[in-house]
Amino acid sequence: KIRTLRWIPKCYAIAAFEKICSVCCLIQFSRKTYQSHMEELLRFKIFTENSLIIAKHNAKYAKGLVSYKLGMNQFGDLLAHEFARIFNGHHGTRKTGGSTFLPPANVNDSSLPKVVDWRKKGAVTPVKDQGQCGSCWAFSATGSLEGQHFLKNGELVSLSEQNLVDCSQSFGNNGCEGGLMEDAFKYIKANDGIDTEKSYPYEAVDGECRFKKEDVGATDTGYVEIKAGSEVDLKKAVATVGPISVAIDASHSSFQLYSEGVYDEPECSSEDLDHGVLVVGYGVKGGKKYWLVKNR
Repeated sequence: KIRTLRWIPKCYAIAAFEKICSVCCLIQFSRKTYQSHMEELLRFKIFTENSLIIAKHNAKYAKGLVSYKLGMNQFGDLLAHEFARIFNGHHGTRKTGGSTFLPPANVNDSSLPKVVDWRKKGAVTPVKDQGQCGSCWAFSATGSLEGQHFLKNGELVSLSEQNLVDCSQSFGNNGCEGGLMEDAFKYIKANDGIDTEKSYPYEAVDGECRFKKEDVGATDTGYVEIKAGSEVDLKKAVATVGPISVAIDASHSSFQLYSEGVYDEPECSSEDLDHGVLVVGYGVKGGKKYWLVKNR
């Protein structure tokens, strides 16, 4: 765990970096500790470099050149590839046994609502925290099933990501080392359910499977696949089905340090997907179309 940084005087740090990082950010960093003096030096260097990235980007935001802001957070002492290695546990995409999504025959793009937000319908649980475990795939899967369970039964039940982390290895997942939402859905179907978060709380580490049938919070009958790369089909699915599990490219420092606004990374890949998230809506802001995404 991270505790208190011992050797850097706060007054010096604030004086040196007051133009690129708020006092709150520096205090946040000063609460951390590391295994050695050398690592402290390295992490503070990375922290200040990320602070510069934030300052330069937000200067562009102030001029209206970009559509989102960056901000210092608990990941500010990590390099982008370190952040991706720890948190982005989606292991690619392969053709699986899901059927192809077919929207209702009477649905076309012009008939869809302009704005969808499943949070306002009560179909989305609060944002969770995967910790330092590459279990994004599990959070994406539970989020989708939580939405479907709510739409069918009228009850929002938080489901157990730890159940998936501990118990779905035989279906292709690797716990904190990554996995796929498809394999999570296969496990839940074959297992006749997934336990509730309350009965099987999240621990952010791999553990022994402790699934109990009496604690099942939801079941699934299978899943369907949306045509890869089709935002039209994704929009139809979000509007007519509910929250949808998707994979994205989250390997950039801009994602690591994102704060607010419509995230639009020019280098974002549509093929190198490393992070499972949940699309819970869509809309338009300032003339820019966006997807509303629940992350972890």
